[in-house]
Amino acid sequence: MRILILGGVGEALKLARALAPIHRVIYSVAGKGRIPELPCAMRVGGFGGADGLAAFLREQSIERLIDATHPYAAQISHNAALAARLAGIPLWAYRRPAWRPEPGDDWRSVADWTGMMAALREFRRPFFTLGLEPLRHVADIPPEQHWLVRCLAAEPSASPRLTLLCATGPFALEQELVLLRDYRIDVLVAKNSGGGAVEAKLAAARRLNIPVILLERPALPVADREFAEVARLAAEMTDFLSD
Repeated sequence: MRILILGGVGEALKLARALAPIHRVIYSVAGKGRIPELPCAMRVGGFGGADGLAAFLREQSIERLIDATHPYAAQISHNAALAARLAGIPLWAYRRPAWRPEPGDDWRSVADWTGMMAALREFRRPFFTLGLEPLRHVADIPPEQHWLVRCLAAEPSASPRLTLLCATGPFALEQELVLLRDYRIDVLVAKNSGGGAVEAKLAAARRLNIPVILLERPALPVADREFAEVARLAAEMTDFLSD
């Protein structure tokens, strides 16, 4: 079977490695981070929306599309759902489970940037792990706040009220503890991405009794099959081949 995997999380790499020996797999990645090495065909870059993705599915005779993108890549997931319908093929999706608070956690959920700014009013030194979005609001930093922003890559900021850290995870717990202490962070701002690669920051905040503001997940389209475990998805694909 010819399969296109839309990657974006570490579990997608595991899925590609599991399926490549038994299926003809193309792994697609946006190319914003590190390009992985996989035992299958690779495609780097966008498709040009749902129509472009549907055209690619037809050109490559793809028989199944698997959406294994980041939980916050809502536009890509919506494009995938539409493209699968246009191409007349099934869409399967890996939906990574969200993090759940543990006893003693002070987690506060917000729906959007406006809600986040309201929730941050009581704090002075927030640590943003949202990607590039905070850099679009540098002019709005309150005079009493200093922002620490960590992302993969960005142009340096001239604002004296912002410190930019360009780094790629995963990050160890001890690294996160040192960072929170050194920058005197009083609140962590994050997406509820799930997974283990960046969970250490939550553990560090828990250890230091630092509140966490979490941006709620966007609504994602319904797929023909949805899985919370990559191993289960891979097993289903293997069983499908043997039927």
